Amino acid sequence: MVHRNSKKRQAILDCLRAREDHPTVEMLYQSLKPAFPELSLGTVYRNLGLLAREGQAVSVGSFFGQERFDGRLDPHSHFVCRRCRRVMDLELPDTVSDLYPRMEQESGILAEGHSLTISGLCPDCKAGEAIPLPSDAIQSSAARLSR
Repeated sequence: MVHRNSKKRQAILDCLRAREDHPTVEMLYQSLKPAFPELSLGTVYRNLGLLAREGQAVSVGSFFGQERFDGRLDPHSHFVCRRCRRVMDLELPDTVSDLYPRMEQESGILAEGHSLTISGLCPDCKAGEAIPLPSDAIQSSAARLSR
């Protein structure tokens, strides 16, 4: 099914492609709301889902309960900081694709793609610089301490 391109959908795609922080739906919504006061969170959800299904956007995955998106479509890996929750692009050599023929020969699978996400501490958090945690992380930490 072909969908006509609306101004809002194009604005969502343009905003996503202009960002490198792998935004959540909420982050995109907050960025676009000033230009589109009538925009709803549901509209952003629906359009991002459609853009992902059409191959114009990519879901990087859900981290800390929030799905993150990428407007960059070329194959690349990601890094997620476990402290500040930043999602960053990583430029790594693709050695996994070289294993596809071996995987097929040894296990009978036909590998068509893969994604690699590495987690740890980003340079700022590793250096101990004070990066505030997102409020939901602070709340969940407080809840664990009160038990």
